[in-house]
Amino acid sequence: MSHTAELIAVGTELLLGSIANTDAQMISQGLSELGINVYYHTVVGDNPERVRQAVDIARNRADILITTGGLGPTCDDLTKVAIAEAFGKQLVFHEPSAQRIRDRFAAMERPVTENNYQQAMLPEGCTVLDNDWGTAPGVAFEADGTHVIMLPGPPRECEMMFLHRAMPYLQALSDGVIASRTVKTFGIGESAAEALLRDLMNALHNPTLAPYAKPTGTELRITAHAPTREEALALIAPVEQQVKEILGDRVIGVDVNSLEEVCLALLKEKGLTLGTAESCTGGLIAKLITDLPGSSAVLKGGVVSYTDAVKAGVLGVPQDLLDQYGAVSPQVAEAMARGAKQVLGCDIAVSATGIAGPDSDDRGNPVGLVYLGLAYEDQCVVKEFHAGKVARERVRRMSAHTALDLVRRYLTGLL
Repeated sequence: MSHTAELIAVGTELLLGSIANTDAQMISQGLSELGINVYYHTVVGDNPERVRQAVDIARNRADILITTGGLGPTCDDLTKVAIAEAFGKQLVFHEPSAQRIRDRFAAMERPVTENNYQQAMLPEGCTVLDNDWGTAPGVAFEADGTHVIMLPGPPRECEMMFLHRAMPYLQALSDGVIASRTVKTFGIGESAAEALLRDLMNALHNPTLAPYAKPTGTELRITAHAPTREEALALIAPVEQQVKEILGDRVIGVDVNSLEEVCLALLKEKGLTLGTAESCTGGLIAKLITDLPGSSAVLKGGVVSYTDAVKAGVLGVPQDLLDQYGAVSPQVAEAMARGAKQVLGCDIAVSATGIAGPDSDDRGNPVGLVYLGLAYEDQCVVKEFHAGKVARERVRRMSAHTALDLVRRYLTGLL
């Protein structure tokens, strides 16, 4: 049976723009993995009548309602009351939840104020979703053909409650298993990927294939429904292979989080070390690597050579190259990479020099022009990259990721 869900976020602070509704994004991604369709997101303020109106509308167009927020101890936490009234349920005191609240406050060496016990008032006959990450328990119940799940609003609590409490509950509603695999690409937009994969996407029913635009490329999610996970993955495998063949070297991996994660794994696998020489990226390449645990095993270091004096004095870039060609040139990108490899004593060195903006340089080089160098063994390759006239931070990020893609291509034999 196919299910449809609607998400209702409760909180005036969301309507005021004081905080972003990251809960909805996270839950929608999880529901997609379960094969549950989401057609509407609703945001409503801390007003019981408007919450009831939102629930009345949602229950007529979805068979699963998931609410976030409004489960706390303060007077504006009214979600449970409004939803219980909407479904004709009484709120009753749940002693096990009250004891969990006492235990949590005791662990924090803080007294329990009376209003915290409001969180232990739960709809009669509900399934209690224990909250190991906060004080407000979650709630799940079924009434008149509608499944209702109430989750706390704080993002960390909401995420853990959804992953470890709500998803198992929802999985039990399914008559099978939903599995998915995500093919991650670099350097190809959603529309371009969709054009290449359109015939395949149109021919599929189970599994399905859907593109998702990301800042550095496109993710292709393949989702299958089957009686067991093994059978679902078996359905996915040939489609995954077709996607890889169609998109070729733009595929950086399957079920990977980032390009830097791929590079780190490849460097470890091959026992190689990396160094960076950065001008326009200002150390961002090194930061992306060092954000990952285990990076100390592969990253020797980095030089932020923002000025010509540092390019020459630290990296050994010949002054005549700087004078003749300028800092933003393929010749200087090569010299920076070779210099970093020697100075840092690494196996591979990557460099970046370019115009991040907002203005062009004194040689007339346009904003977004970047040269990337990759030194390895006794060789060096240079790539000219055009980010376009976009925001300064966008130029820097695109350049850093393109530099890492250059590293990936070398490590996978694509150069």
